[in-house]
Amino acid sequence: MTVSEIIALLPYQKPFLFVDGIEAISDEGITGHYTFNKDETFYKGHFKDNPITPGVILTECMAQIGLVCLGIYLLKDELNSEHQPQIALTAHQMDFYLPVFPEEKVTVISEKEVFRFNKLKCKVQLLNEKGELVARGIISGMMKA
Repeated sequence: MTVSEIIALLPYQKPFLFVDGIEAISDEGITGHYTFNKDETFYKGHFKDNPITPGVILTECMAQIGLVCLGIYLLKDELNSEHQPQIALTAHQMDFYLPVFPEEKVTVISEKEVFRFNKLKCKVQLLNEKGELVARGIISGMMKA
């Protein structure tokens, strides 16, 4: 399965798609990236005159790349145009260390901890362009073809 096929199977679209590309993917993990455009709607109110990417959006970016893209890849043998993936986030625990500003590119690195009985659990980390740790945590969800 190609990167463009994985991204095409995502159940998101702009303005709620937070995946620009995938650099590496295997049965054990994924690395991908996204650049937050200065025109994202949430910057208008978070925060007044000092736009910062909300933590919930950073978590969503980590989930889309680190859980959903990886899950689609892991289910590749079961997916086709008639069987789109069904995904439900079931739990997350995140720690945040640095802010992400408009026009900043972030990289998500996700390592699969377990994938059984359609439940995927991953350790994720979010790095900024300098390679600094922005956030890290655990994300899990249910995946079904």
